[in-house]
Amino acid sequence: MRKEIVTRQVAAIRETGLDAMVSCSPENFAYLAGFVVPSQPLIRHRHAMVIVDAEGKTAIFGVDMEETTIRRHEPDTPTRIWAEFTDDAMAVLASQLQELGLTSARIGIEMDYLPAGDLERLRRAMPKASFVACESILARLRQIKTPEEIDLLRKLSRIADQSITDALRAVKAGDTEMDIATHMTRNVYTLGAEHFKLMIVATGERSQLPNVGPTQRRLQPGDVCRVEIFSVIAGYQAGVCRTAVVQQAPAQAEKIWQNLVECKYLIMDMIRPGASCRAIYEAFIRKLSELKLPPISFVGHGIGLHLHEDPYIGTAPRIGKGGDAQLEAGMVLGVEPLCYQTGYGYGMQNKDMMLVTENGCELLSDYANTDRLLLVQ
Repeated sequence: MRKEIVTRQVAAIRETGLDAMVSCSPENFAYLAGFVVPSQPLIRHRHAMVIVDAEGKTAIFGVDMEETTIRRHEPDTPTRIWAEFTDDAMAVLASQLQELGLTSARIGIEMDYLPAGDLERLRRAMPKASFVACESILARLRQIKTPEEIDLLRKLSRIADQSITDALRAVKAGDTEMDIATHMTRNVYTLGAEHFKLMIVATGERSQLPNVGPTQRRLQPGDVCRVEIFSVIAGYQAGVCRTAVVQQAPAQAEKIWQNLVECKYLIMDMIRPGASCRAIYEAFIRKLSELKLPPISFVGHGIGLHLHEDPYIGTAPRIGKGGDAQLEAGMVLGVEPLCYQTGYGYGMQNKDMMLVTENGCELLSDYANTDRLLLVQ
């Protein structure tokens, strides 16, 4: 169990008047335990949870299919295993919570993850306990990364960046989007990632499509190539996007790219503890509008155990009280000046990973030089 995270969670439990919290999503299980239960993200009913009480005692609740994996990672943590095909998981969980002295407790649980039917059965099995939503508490804790998390996200950022950049160097006109994907996949694993999420390979007219995978489309001279990947280790992920042109840039591409590069440096100059997310977003939109490019609803977001986490640098209503939030040291952001609909039949995007430091920000995805468009021969 990750002691620093447990300590943070205990403080939050006490501050909010809870007696315990139950982390039941794959992200928050990994946040506490330091590993992902392999099939939990794939099969929602295979519940795996970490229980933390106000005194800092921890326990694990897990499915029998994953018992060996759980016990290998956490041999010293009290663990209750439920049988996938013969047990009512919520009845077993209720029994465990009662044995932990939480029969009449106020228990935080992730209501945005646990299915409503399961929550109802849990409440019936523990009528004296009260269950309250704690997902916002956990999300807030996850915004400020520990030194260990920062080191991991720095490593993942460079893996993602290098895997894309080297893949674009390895292909040429006439090759396919699948060829880019092949090189990128090999690179991700060779560089040390456990796996990856959301590979985007969008070339030519397809570069205008936000979240599409590779096809057999062949690269042609003058194509714009938008390529993104999220490298993953222990549930943590870093997302990087790079834009390249095949042999030569099409009309207006260099001018648009220069604007996006200036947007990147403008944002980097503004990122620091206490900075307003709304002010950064508005400055980005003003810069983007110099070329009359259409605005997007956000230009950055937190990232770590989920692709998108708070805070958002944009107009999203979840950004914080009063429609704004302030940056804090230890936050890690995915920052992505982009324009999908440039008006010239292609889209462009420059996504980087950035750490908010005590005095400003650190660029974590620093393998490629994106001051100029990358070139595919």
